[in-house]
Amino acid sequence: MNKKQFNRNSGPRNLVIMAFLLAASLLLLTKLSDVTQGIDKISFSEFLDKVQNGEVLEVKIAGQEIEGKFKAGGRFETVAGNYEKTWDLLRENKVAFTIDSAVSKVAYFWYFIILFLPLIAMAGVWYALRQNRGSGGASGGGGIFSMGKSRAKMFMPSTIKEKFDSVAGANEAKEELKDIVDYLKNPKKYGRLGAKVSRGVLLVGEPGNGKTLLARAVAGEANCPFFSISGSDFIEVFVGVGASRVRDLFAQARKAAPSIIFIDEIDAVGRHRGSGTGGGNDEREQTLNQLLSEMDGFETFKDPVIVLAATNRVDVLDKALLRPGRFDRNVLVPYPDLKSREAILTLHMKNFKIDPAVDIHKIARGTPGFSGAELANLINEAAIFASKKNQDHASIEDFEEARDKIMLGKESKTISLTEEDRKITAIHEAGHALITLMLPKDSDPLHKVTITPRGSALGVTHSLPEREKYNSTKDEMLARITMALGGRVAEELIFAQITTGAYSDFVAATSTARKMVCRYGMSEDVGLAVYSQEYGQYQYSDKTAEKIDNAVTKITSDCYQRAKDIITTNRDKLDLLASTLLEKETLYASEIYELLGIEPRQDLRLTK
Repeated sequence: MNKKQFNRNSGPRNLVIMAFLLAASLLLLTKLSDVTQGIDKISFSEFLDKVQNGEVLEVKIAGQEIEGKFKAGGRFETVAGNYEKTWDLLRENKVAFTIDSAVSKVAYFWYFIILFLPLIAMAGVWYALRQNRGSGGASGGGGIFSMGKSRAKMFMPSTIKEKFDSVAGANEAKEELKDIVDYLKNPKKYGRLGAKVSRGVLLVGEPGNGKTLLARAVAGEANCPFFSISGSDFIEVFVGVGASRVRDLFAQARKAAPSIIFIDEIDAVGRHRGSGTGGGNDEREQTLNQLLSEMDGFETFKDPVIVLAATNRVDVLDKALLRPGRFDRNVLVPYPDLKSREAILTLHMKNFKIDPAVDIHKIARGTPGFSGAELANLINEAAIFASKKNQDHASIEDFEEARDKIMLGKESKTISLTEEDRKITAIHEAGHALITLMLPKDSDPLHKVTITPRGSALGVTHSLPEREKYNSTKDEMLARITMALGGRVAEELIFAQITTGAYSDFVAATSTARKMVCRYGMSEDVGLAVYSQEYGQYQYSDKTAEKIDNAVTKITSDCYQRAKDIITTNRDKLDLLASTLLEKETLYASEIYELLGIEPRQDLRLTK
């Protein structure tokens, strides 16, 4: 314990030593400056003249060196010549003088000290480096002698507050990790039957979905030490350093066993061997080899050490890492579904002042594809908007504003649209909204329409999914294409001309149609096959490519005609919706249903 305490405090102590050496050097320089500053060097003859003229107040004589003061102020020094009447001259002019040999000795002393200052500084630096060599611990030290030490941060059980209750959603992932917790708490329970629990667990998922939080929750539930490090912290330009850090990390973990090692972004060190620039012998591959060796050696140790690793690129990992005995259990941490998003929002809202009237279910429905981190950011953005307006709570309007900012960009207040541009945008968005309303069985429920510019979009028609969808029917995909083309159809019908505003709609429509043809076998002309593109090369013949292009064109053309028929039949509703948009700029679904006299969908009766 005393040794650990010494190591922890050695860094600050070295700083104090270096500061002391610097202060001492400055003091010595100041002293030398005081000794020599303001002293005029004059000739001996000039000295005699000034004595005869009564300008000298007193002198000190040390051998042939003479120092003195002028009556008018100031100091001087000179070297005495062979002049026998010097003493008589001083007495005649009443100049006080003393004979002292210490003056030159003091000066020589300070010159001697200054000469040895570089040696003193070098000795101080050597001492500091020597102390740093002994202070490299789990945190990596920082001195050149501790380069091979692990840079992992160690968290003791008392400092880990996270439990499985701290992780909202990810129920399946937590179920799999409970086996690891149970094993850490009671390893003999499994050993009595000969069972071996996985000691390497790979958390796979996109950034922001809680992989690191899950790893800390495992440590918190198991009540054991937790070592956290990033894969990039192993890599160094010096060969062998990464492997040394791996050895040091596992040595520390075994001393603290039962314990958990968490390696974030393991793909930085665990990529396929042979892909480096060093012909298979580069630093990264040596580090990976050492990691494989350490994980193989687990069975020789009685106390359990669990290795958790996180990545979103499991496809690039070396196969040796994924074999049984190493990372043989993959735990998927996906984007949260509707139920999980509600749980995440509820958990994070505890730290904010939220209006009780805020419908969490509605917010969760409007954020499909959001990660846990993005949902936390959504709440924070809503609180910022509420704070700007000096509100006591964040309201549902603040959440709407925050979501639109995250998904579409900040509201563009500097864009000055002409009246003609506003009309075109209103007609375009009204076309999208009308198609959505006229295809209620196959489209997501309409949420709101706005012609307020955001980011690069001049207007937006926003829908909310009724539920979490894992499959899409052919009719739903055709309705999606039809809705995307509704804006262009409305422009062409009303203005008899077309604009560039439908570009993003065409991108979405073409992408959906091509997926229907190439992935899902939804085209009779092409057939039931998957046509993919790998490494920039199409995996089919030119004749098949022509069939695919024709099939995609046919789908988009049919949907365009369908949209045209719907809008032409409901021209009066299009004009009314567009004119109201020009007046109010933003309309919610309930307002649109009432405006057009359409029966609201069941799930939107309580929508604003």
